[in-house]
Amino acid sequence: MNLIVTETSLPDVLILEPKVYGDNRGFFFESFNAREFEALTGVSTPFVQDNHSMSRKGVLRGMHYQIQHAQGKLVRVISGEVFDVAVDLRKSSSTFGKWVGVHMSADNKRQLWVPPGFAHGFLVLSETAEFLYKTTDYWYPEHERSVVWNDPTIAIEWPLAGIEPTLAAKDAAAAALASAEVFV
Repeated sequence: MNLIVTETSLPDVLILEPKVYGDNRGFFFESFNAREFEALTGVSTPFVQDNHSMSRKGVLRGMHYQIQHAQGKLVRVISGEVFDVAVDLRKSSSTFGKWVGVHMSADNKRQLWVPPGFAHGFLVLSETAEFLYKTTDYWYPEHERSVVWNDPTIAIEWPLAGIEPTLAAKDAAAAALASAEVFV
């Protein structure tokens, strides 16, 4: 297998680390293989959309989810470094309201599987970062929701080092977990 899978403190959220083949010319790795992904994760789902963003240092994007047409996301960084976070928004889950954060970079080539039912976001730690992710459903703006990034009941430990994050207006106005629409 060309992929190492590591469980996180939220058992459904998985860190995937590809085997990288490198020499004096550079490197090669398989960033996605549907058969291997299914064999190692048990997740058999087609990805229908790829997204690519570039953000500057201190930008915090999230915590986003779709209340209908919930998206699973396979995320990775191709340039720079981010602190990536998933929050369980499944009310029936024993880990409801819990979060996990993973440092991801172009150097460590980690990927994170964020299943449907979780909010997702990231903070850019490098001067810039390019972020790629595959989704299991299309984006429907009318179903998009956000939980505020600094909700005290979730208490995400963002590595801010004294800086105020740069937020989109919709992220700054996001709902607290107590009043957010969540999954059953």
